[in-house]
Amino acid sequence: MTYTILGRCAKTGRLGIGIATYSVTVGRYAHSTRSNAGVTVSQANANENNNAIALRLLAQGLGAQAVLDHLKANDAWHSYRQIGVIDRDGAVAAYTGANVRGWAGEVTGENYVSTGNGLRGQHVAEAIAEGFLAEPEADLEHRLLMALEYGRDAGGQGNATAHRTERSAALQVSSRHIHPDIDLRVDLHDKAVDELRRVWTVYKQYEGYYADRGRNPRGAVGQEAFMASMKGA
Repeated sequence: MTYTILGRCAKTGRLGIGIATYSVTVGRYAHSTRSNAGVTVSQANANENNNAIALRLLAQGLGAQAVLDHLKANDAWHSYRQIGVIDRDGAVAAYTGANVRGWAGEVTGENYVSTGNGLRGQHVAEAIAEGFLAEPEADLEHRLLMALEYGRDAGGQGNATAHRTERSAALQVSSRHIHPDIDLRVDLHDKAVDELRRVWTVYKQYEGYYADRGRNPRGAVGQEAFMASMKGA
């Protein structure tokens, strides 16, 4: 039971993933972005090798559909998987195997893949896409969080009679650096999507502070002084 948004910002080329699930430690599956390459996900009986393979192929210049075709051809159990891929140009490819349990499927468009399994219906995947598209001028990470929130509010995970809350969630965004710009995760929380939004809101206040410590450690203010300046703002 997992729902995911893969997204690319058409203006900046930034790439990201937002993911939420009833299971725990979903962040281990969210390390799937690479600057100037693409973003991918493997879920529903996930093959944990897929993300690394897909990112390597994307970095070599393969398009989204070619990467998806390679992953399926390389995996005898692909009918139990759900896979999404966006390449550096915003082309998308997505696949849901016939043996994935519960309601499972995807909604795709230019620069995004909304995908999930064990959901309460197709309307959830459609809501995730709607959330991603709701504020097209906003920062990519906000759009990814909006997508998760719309999916949660549309019913999220479960079936016609029962709902399963999100107990873990993660957010990763990459741009021009070899490391992600944003890499956040929440585990074992009864409202993981809400908590991920809260953690992101706090992190955004520290983003410039952490960047300054890397660029100019001699001139960077100490953490106590930085926190005091936040309180005085």
